[in-house]
Amino acid sequence: MKRFAVAFTGPSGSGKTTLVEKISNVLIQQKEVAIIKHDPKDKAIFDTEGKDSHTLSQTGAEVVITSPTRTTYFSQRNKELEEIIRLFNHFDILLVEGLKTLPLPRIAIFRNSIEESYLSCSEAIAIDQTINISEYNIPENIDILDLNNTTQVIEWINKHAKEV
Repeated sequence: MKRFAVAFTGPSGSGKTTLVEKISNVLIQQKEVAIIKHDPKDKAIFDTEGKDSHTLSQTGAEVVITSPTRTTYFSQRNKELEEIIRLFNHFDILLVEGLKTLPLPRIAIFRNSIEESYLSCSEAIAIDQTINISEYNIPENIDILDLNNTTQVIEWINKHAKEV
C-alpha cells in the first residue's frame, strides 16, 4: 500500500487547522486520512480533569483509551515521524500541521501578510485576497495557491505529496 504525506505551516492564526479540516473532509470520502498536529506551546487539552482518561494520561505512561467508537493514544514522550506513522498503520494520506523541520512537501498558509522566513521550507504558499502578492519577492519555485480553493490545494497535494 502506498502512503503519502504533505505538511502545512504558517504563523499562528493563519488558517492552518481550517485548511487541514477542509482538505480532510474532502479526501476522507475516497481515502483513509491521518492527521498529525504539532502543539509547540503545549496548549492541547486531553480530556477533562477528574475523568479517568485524564488521570491516566497524567501518569506519564503511554496510554490507549478505547471505546466502541474511537481509540485515543496519549503519550508523554516526543515521537519521531516514523514512530507516529507506525501508530497510524493504515492510511492513504497523512496531513501534518506544523513540524516545519520535517522533510515533507510543505504548503505555507498566510493571511494579511507573508512571513518570508517560511519560504525557505515551503514548496507552495496558500494565500487569500488579503495579500497583495506583488508586494513580495516569492521565489519562482514556490507555487501560489488560493487558500479558499480546496480543489486547487488538493490537486497540488496529489501531485506533490511524498511517499512515506
